Amino acid sequence: MRRIQRIGTALAAMTLAGGGLLAGTVPAVAAPTAVDCAVTWGSLDKSGDPAASRRLTDVRAGQHECYDRLVFDAQGTSAAPVGYHVHYVDVLHQDPSDVVVPIKGGAILEISLFAPRYDPATGQPYPALPSVDVTGYRTFREFKITGGSEGYTQAGLGVRARLPFRVFQTANHLVVDVAHTW
Repeated sequence: MRRIQRIGTALAAMTLAGGGLLAGTVPAVAAPTAVDCAVTWGSLDKSGDPAASRRLTDVRAGQHECYDRLVFDAQGTSAAPVGYHVHYVDVLHQDPSDVVVPIKGGAILEISLFAPRYDPATGQPYPALPSVDVTGYRTFREFKITGGSEGYTQAGLGVRARLPFRVFQTANHLVVDVAHTW
């Protein structure tokens, strides 16, 4: 009987030792790394000079881990930049009428794009840009195309608070990112 117990104990010890060896050969899984949402963008005015007059064809929004994004698409695939001026305002005034445009949020970004809302050759308006629903976004509260004249388009972006933002261009896209936090 003792001999059977010793064999059983030896088998159990070998099984445990073998299991330990097998466990040692399994690669360790790295813990997920935290995303660094530190930004250095600031909240001062941002501007870019136009290289060419290009019609806007679309506008859309997206959510990212550290910021909300608004993207304007310009006609064609040219790398010629669309001019812009983006800045915080206390009240959004529609240009050229100067009518106050109500917009939800704790702060308002006025976005002026040097892109006509009408065909310069015919004077006929281009199709309206689509509305953008930002319901449920962490930073964005409301977006409106408010008008435009004399070769540019004006928009308002209501945001949660006066937060850092950046503006940049890639090919036919003008991008406005607003950070979730400072």
